Amino acid sequence: MSIHAFTDGACRGNPGPGGWGCVIENEGKTIKLNGFDSSTTNNRMELQAAISALEYLSNEKSFLITTDSQYVRLGITQWIKNWEKNNWRTANRQPVKNVDLWQKLQLLTKDKDIQWHWVKGHSGHPQNEMADQLANVAIDEGIL
Repeated sequence: MSIHAFTDGACRGNPGPGGWGCVIENEGKTIKLNGFDSSTTNNRMELQAAISALEYLSNEKSFLITTDSQYVRLGITQWIKNWEKNNWRTANRQPVKNVDLWQKLQLLTKDKDIQWHWVKGHSGHPQNEMADQLANVAIDEGIL
């Protein structure tokens, strides 16, 4: 696959002001995206980063997404099927947190061939570090 997206979310306080960042590499070009939310959580920003990558790549059918969030990777590849089957409730019968973003992510992944990869955050992975930096820049600019 020649298209690769790297996503990350950040939050100052949890909840608090948050940002997301995304680095997309496609045919030798690097695209950088980021955004801000004044009151959010880290998990919401991790999800929003993946959603934003998918929205940007909406015309593409096959690509890789690398995240440092097991919550996002495992949620979309494993947990979401049971959540949907259980009317968006967890195995403990609690409502799924961030259901609005999970449903949006699920819709955006429909009919796509996406490989989800995990990388340890803050471990020196260049594109993950860049996505983290973009998320933090969004927070800095948003709280000015």
